[in-house]
Amino acid sequence: MELRIRNLSKTYANGVVALDKVSLTIPTGMFGLLGPNGAGKSTLMRTLATLQECDSGSVFLDDIDVLDEKDEVRRLLGYLPQDFGVYPKVTAYELLDHFAVLKGLTAKGRRREVVDGLLQQTNLFEVRHQKLGAFSGGMRQRFGIAQALLGDPQLIIVDEPTAGLDPQERVRFHNLLSDIGADKTVLLSTHIVSDVADLCANMAIIHKGQVLLSGEPQKLIDDVADKIWARFVTKQELPLFQQHHRVISTRLLMGRTLIHAYAEGDPGHGFEEALATLEDVYFAAITGRHAAHGELP
Repeated sequence: MELRIRNLSKTYANGVVALDKVSLTIPTGMFGLLGPNGAGKSTLMRTLATLQECDSGSVFLDDIDVLDEKDEVRRLLGYLPQDFGVYPKVTAYELLDHFAVLKGLTAKGRRREVVDGLLQQTNLFEVRHQKLGAFSGGMRQRFGIAQALLGDPQLIIVDEPTAGLDPQERVRFHNLLSDIGADKTVLLSTHIVSDVADLCANMAIIHKGQVLLSGEPQKLIDDVADKIWARFVTKQELPLFQQHHRVISTRLLMGRTLIHAYAEGDPGHGFEEALATLEDVYFAAITGRHAAHGELP
């Protein structure tokens, strides 16, 4: 199914513009919505999940008007919010079985088959009788995906699903999302660049409520391939380089400060051309150094 978002806007009562004429086309497969905290990602996710009203714009899931036909959307939707709470004294099987009843799976035999299958798919079957309060963060997130998959949804929205997970759990979760995204529309909202780089065939970068870039990750990387330059600097030199060059990121590498700068040509001053990554695309976009079609603001 294709999700089409056109000119979606939302301003809160305190004057904060959360969404500013957002337009996106999201095809079947994994789509990454990448942006810093406060960019408007969760507002967009809640609106698409029919949990929040927008001020203007339109959203269609194939021929379904998402903003007007909410009940129809909910029959096709699976949603894992950023803060997914569980009842700590209830077992995984008991709670998933309860959610299945709420989804309309009232036939006991069929419900057991579905619940067992989802617990197998999310690698939780062996701990199905364990109380959720004893689950690790990664196990809780996998349980969240299990409940989101109830009813065989065609659109799945996951909001910041790997925040706080250890590396091993992130790999497990990535593998799970990759399997799910093979034949469904999965919208992954995150501020973690590697989540999008690892999982998504299409993506968009959102900042301050606006979509800055969208497209296939590799094509976006190719757009900046000859514009990213790197060098090590001392802490004392850093302010001077930030003043005279379009520095998009700084990080410590083996105790030294590595900076990446955006430039159409060799900026000199000891810079060397760097192998561009999706992280460079992201930082160049949100710092205003790189815009759609490679244009500089």
